[in-house]
Amino acid sequence: MRKTLRWLGVLTVGAVLQGGLFGLAVAQGPAPGSLAPGYGIPDQAANPVASAETEPATELPVLYVTSVEVLRTQTAPQLNIVRVTGLTGSVGWNSPELVPTFAGKPLDGILDLQFIATMPLQTEEATGFAPISAVFSFEEGGAFKGVRVRASENAIQVDQIPGSKSEQITVNGCKDCIGKKFAEKGQAPPGAPGIIRQEDLPKVLRWIPANRGIRGITHDPNRLNLMLGADNTIIAAYWE
Repeated sequence: MRKTLRWLGVLTVGAVLQGGLFGLAVAQGPAPGSLAPGYGIPDQAANPVASAETEPATELPVLYVTSVEVLRTQTAPQLNIVRVTGLTGSVGWNSPELVPTFAGKPLDGILDLQFIATMPLQTEEATGFAPISAVFSFEEGGAFKGVRVRASENAIQVDQIPGSKSEQITVNGCKDCIGKKFAEKGQAPPGAPGIIRQEDLPKVLRWIPANRGIRGITHDPNRLNLMLGADNTIIAAYWE
């Protein structure tokens, strides 16, 4: 992904801004956690071969973008500075950045950016969403009239420069899921005590009942997993 997006960024520089497009990211630095081996990617302590030195870093879109602010500097040469905040499903994400989604000037005049970061290399406990932010700058030249930023599950568009827009994320990050009962879509009313509804959780969701197996291991850090007991009580919640 990095090579493709870098290539797009270079084309955008040459075709639209003639060398004036560049980016800068600001990373959050929480220490990654892990569950027992067998959940998603095995814990590095149990599998020392799977370490940061041997596993390739992979960039993926962060889960949500929560705000986009576009500022314009006053001194020459003038720059437009895009400051973006968002949420990841868990800790362990790092090196966030904003990259152009395509080369050239779009028909609508909106600079289209994707909010990406380096994903965790192992399973992370569901302890609530984690904040993340990045900054992107480009020369003022009239090529763009606004900015759109895309995350995995949503997008925010600012239609003028300077300008800003934010979005409140009301999705349940499953910080307090364990010990409560899971209800599939349509099976529980809103606000039912002791119930975690499918409708309130992230869209990319996998729940595993007590009487079902698990086919294979797919490492998707933007997918929330719920391990259920015999009565649908959530006994484990993790991103993998």
